[in-house]
Amino acid sequence: MMLERLRRRRSENGGGPAAGTPLSQTRLIDPIPIPPGDPLETVLLSAGGPVGVADLELVSGTLDAVRAAGVELIVPLIGQGELIGALYLGPRLSDQPYSSDDRRLLGGLAAQVAPAMRVAQLIREQQAEAKERERIEQELKVAALIQQTLLPKELPSIPGWHVSAFYRPARAVGGDFYDFIPLADGRLGVVIGDVTDKGVPAALVMATCRSMLRSAAQKHDSPSKVLAEVNDALVPEIPAAMFVTCLYAIIDTGAGDVVLANAGHNLPYMQTEDGVVELRAAGMPLGLMPGMDYEEKRYTMGSGETMVLTSDGITEAHDPDGEMYGFGRLMARVARRADDMVVALVDDLESFAGPDAEQEDDITLVVVRRSHSAQVSAMAFGAGELLDSFAVRSEEGNERAAVTRMAEAVAPLGFDRRDLERLQTAVAETVMNAIEHGNEGRPELEVGVEVWATDDVVSVRVTDQGGAREIPEPQTPDLEAKLAGLQTPRGWGLFLVEKMVDDVRSTSDGSTHTVELIMKRKGALR
Repeated sequence: MMLERLRRRRSENGGGPAAGTPLSQTRLIDPIPIPPGDPLETVLLSAGGPVGVADLELVSGTLDAVRAAGVELIVPLIGQGELIGALYLGPRLSDQPYSSDDRRLLGGLAAQVAPAMRVAQLIREQQAEAKERERIEQELKVAALIQQTLLPKELPSIPGWHVSAFYRPARAVGGDFYDFIPLADGRLGVVIGDVTDKGVPAALVMATCRSMLRSAAQKHDSPSKVLAEVNDALVPEIPAAMFVTCLYAIIDTGAGDVVLANAGHNLPYMQTEDGVVELRAAGMPLGLMPGMDYEEKRYTMGSGETMVLTSDGITEAHDPDGEMYGFGRLMARVARRADDMVVALVDDLESFAGPDAEQEDDITLVVVRRSHSAQVSAMAFGAGELLDSFAVRSEEGNERAAVTRMAEAVAPLGFDRRDLERLQTAVAETVMNAIEHGNEGRPELEVGVEVWATDDVVSVRVTDQGGAREIPEPQTPDLEAKLAGLQTPRGWGLFLVEKMVDDVRSTSDGSTHTVELIMKRKGALR
């Protein structure tokens, strides 16, 4: 408790000043705080007015300090039953004791000073709170900037694979993070994690952990060794009472093999034809103690299977009645196929929590799906070379953009002009069908295009989100049958495409539909 300073005055001769004689000395003593619970505090609160120091018989270190400073009278400043300060007075200039009139005058003065002093204290507290809020806001801005800088700017584009992610912090700055790490031999490292705490400390730990993970990932082919190295490096760096849950998986995008290790994070789920599989691997969170071992889990993803990684912001969300979303509900939603698993999960969570629910924790999702087209390409072309991979929105006219980019990708191959025109026609028709029929013209859905090449062929794969719908068989156009209402134009486009290229392959994995256009490089420069 801070106490107001006291001016203690004495005349040079020790007696009362003569008329017109100025005060000869004025001395300030340093504030002497009265700690809460000190016996002197109890006495001052109950006194109801000024208290003579000579009259006090207490065992109090504060009272000893007051006596050592030469204080003779203490005037308590009390507001709303609380001791907010005290006036310390030394001997009178006349060396006479303080009279009852003096004490009444000082008591009245204290009654006037205490409210004013309380107001001043409140103002200072408000100013301090405003500065603290400003400091916190600035800290959050810095932390948010750090976090935005570190999250991936774009998703990996891998032939035969579809990677999607979703991140929404509960506040200005969250503790969740995710990352994708390109590795040698067509492998991909996938990270999802959660740093305890929020603000700049958590953001800095996130940045440190991400850097350590990326460094260790280049040195070790084993996820368990990566997490063990990061854990040992993080222990001496992380603030007290903080830790990081983290899951790290390495995906062989050629064979579909997945190897993962888990440092106390939510279990990943694998959606298969037979239901949902939990991929369990034990391990302590990062940063708690050195020398930890991490178990590895291995799994081979089949065509059409989907791996779902989540943070606890999903499972620990509540509905208006206080019921938790939970792992069971999450697994049930993952078990149901969806064109876009991220959208399906977020929609289900928001429907469960209700429109007015306040988000309790950060929500992070990473979804990796292996499409059937990956196996088709492997069978048709072996390794091959990916010339380009891109996507266009399902909007009229975007087939022209796809054709232009495809032509740019194959331009170095020296295609014969006629062959290139035929391939362009086939690609335009295929992308247009994917936009109109596969994705039903829904602009939020994308059509994926991949351009591959070997020494013998060029392949263009066009993938839409209509894998659950039946693929029409190519029909030979019959104008008279059409006029008679016996034939529709559906299937005519596929007939045209088949005439433009050397081979057409159509595949579906239940959620996506891929048409593969194959043209021999008979006109290419060798």
